[in-house]
Amino acid sequence: MAELDVITERSDPAVQRIIDVTKHSRSVVRTVLIEDAEPLVQAIHAGLEFIEVYGAQTSPLPGEVVTACRREGIPVRLVAAPIMNDLFRTDKKPKAFGIARVPRPWSFDELSRTTGDLVVLDGVKIVGNIGAIVRTSFALGAGGIVLVDSDLTTIADRRLIRASRGYVFSLPIVLASRAEATGYFRRTGIPLVAFDADGDLAVSDLRDADEQLALLLGSEKTGTSRSFESISRHSVSIPIDPAAESLNVSVCAGIALYERYHWNLADRRRPPQATAPNPQQPAKRRARRPASSSGGPGRRR
Repeated sequence: MAELDVITERSDPAVQRIIDVTKHSRSVVRTVLIEDAEPLVQAIHAGLEFIEVYGAQTSPLPGEVVTACRREGIPVRLVAAPIMNDLFRTDKKPKAFGIARVPRPWSFDELSRTTGDLVVLDGVKIVGNIGAIVRTSFALGAGGIVLVDSDLTTIADRRLIRASRGYVFSLPIVLASRAEATGYFRRTGIPLVAFDADGDLAVSDLRDADEQLALLLGSEKTGTSRSFESISRHSVSIPIDPAAESLNVSVCAGIALYERYHWNLADRRRPPQATAPNPQQPAKRRARRPASSSGGPGRRR
């Protein structure tokens, strides 16, 4: 890494830029700090606009980070140890990190351009669970995610980036109120299936549904809200040992998406990079046959 420039002076504009982005009191979030090699590479693949990427002078910068940055023309520099100590006094010092511009939020109109299943999280607030669901949703081909009353103000939340390993920028994620989300599903008619311990369908019944679905999951403590239940077409249960109280919501989402992977991944020709580089270029999914208009999830013909 000898060819990379090293930031040795505290007067370098990058130092203040890094300090500013790590402030917890920022009222307007326009840039975000992305830490560690895997989240960095995934965010670069997703088309996030980076100002600069940095590595600690004392540790080798991962080759995949350098390669991704060079491919996209992103400046890369190293940071001298004394400055790293000043920048990350209490936090774990990352070996690689970058400053990126926060993309504009996704809209429901853009979400409508996908035919993959939607994952709707109703009142799920634990960021670790949300991040795990984001990663699984991308891996198993979900069309997008709707976060309802999650308490997040942006998908560029550092905790969410960390928990999702950077995949939070790789598929459409809409932050919405309960009223906004229920209004959207009423307008579009996308069938909502709510996960509940006493559901009228087993999760395996979703395997053959021949239409786009919205998979509705609530928090472990409160479940889904009445406003969503009133517009849900079916409720779905996952069989478990009666001695177990419940499953973690991220585990439920993983099971549901696995049952739906034939729909979401069939005939999908994924390029090496994410299909939705950023909200400026929304994902364009392969068109599918019209959804069934029957009372339950449409069966494969």
